[in-house]
Amino acid sequence: MDIQVTGRNLSVDEGLREYVRARIEPLMDSYPRLESCHVILTNEKYRFTADIVVQGKDKLREVAQETMNDLYAALDAASNKMDKQLRRSRDKMITRQQSRERLADVEPKIGGEE
Repeated sequence: MDIQVTGRNLSVDEGLREYVRARIEPLMDSYPRLESCHVILTNEKYRFTADIVVQGKDKLREVAQETMNDLYAALDAASNKMDKQLRRSRDKMITRQQSRERLADVEPKIGGEE
């Protein structure tokens, strides 16, 4: 698992980097199809924005963004939003696979037998 942390208009020290890893690693462990995560932390005047971009297998790409007055609150809200998005996409994939009919069940038997 690759987790990258980028700071825009703020410095990312080791404590902040560890906090991001503590919030993102359980999320990455619970969804095994994920390959990489990029966390972008931005400071504009009095606002902090946390962007989380997750990429995985089979064209999976989810983005969550949250803006608040506190950096840690924005990061927590964005990670919760990402968890909801990943859960929704996983459930959608599972229901899509379960709703498929097998080809052997759909095709008529050879020789007219049923």
